[in-house]
Parts: sequence; structure tokens; C-alpha cells
Amino acid sequence: MTGLKPIIALSFILAIGFLLVILSSALFGNYFPLLVVANYVLTPLPNAICGRASSSSSIFSDGAESSSVVDLGRFLTGFLVVMGIALPGVLAHSGIITVPAMAMAVVGGLLIYGTVVCFGLFFMEEEEGALGF
Repeated sequence: MTGLKPIIALSFILAIGFLLVILSSALFGNYFPLLVVANYVLTPLPNAICGRASSSSSIFSDGAESSSVVDLGRFLTGFLVVMGIALPGVLAHSGIITVPAMAMAVVGGLLIYGTVVCFGLFFMEEEEGALGF
């Protein structure tokens, strides 16, 4: 039962992050901050695609290509994370959205990304504990 409390807390923080992003659009009558949500959907795709491509390598590869494919996936994921945080700033700088909407979208994005990282660390610790490492 002790493992359930962190999951509930992280889910609550994730919901607050999404609420901030949605409110940054709805309160100010401009729905451009919702472009950040599309970024949240696209962010895990490079790691998933490149990880799948490296695991299905042929017998002729020496492993060097697979690590470069994984590195490319990590680079693209990092680029999308930074873009998700910087996109509201660019929109506010160009006058498309207001500065309070930008602040709410950035804080919501940081909460969402932080929660996803914490979920990953939490489940990684559980798998290592179950395997005895």
C-alpha cells in the first residue's frame, strides 16, 4: 500500500500540470498554448522509434549503429522537451499570447515533464527491487 501513495501524488501533480496548460488557453481566449499539448504527445516518439530500430538490428551490425540510433532518439527527445518549454516563450515574445498565459503554460509543462520523469524513476526502482539488483 505504500507504493500507491507516490502514484496518487504524481497523478495529482500531472493533473495540475494539464489544468494549467488548459487554463492558459481558456482564461485568455487564445488557444495557441494548446500547441504545447501536441508537443507532449510527440515527445516520447523518437525514443520509442529509435529504441525499436536499434533492438531489431541485423546480424551484420557491430553495435555502433545501434548506439548512434539511440543517441539520435535521445537528441530528438531532448529537442522536443526544450521546444515544449520554449514554445510559449516564443509565442509570448511575438505577441501571439500574453505573458501570464506563457507563464501558466511553462509551469504546466514543467510539472508534466517532471511528473513523467518521476514516474519513470519510480517504476525503474520497483523493477530493480523485484529483480534483486
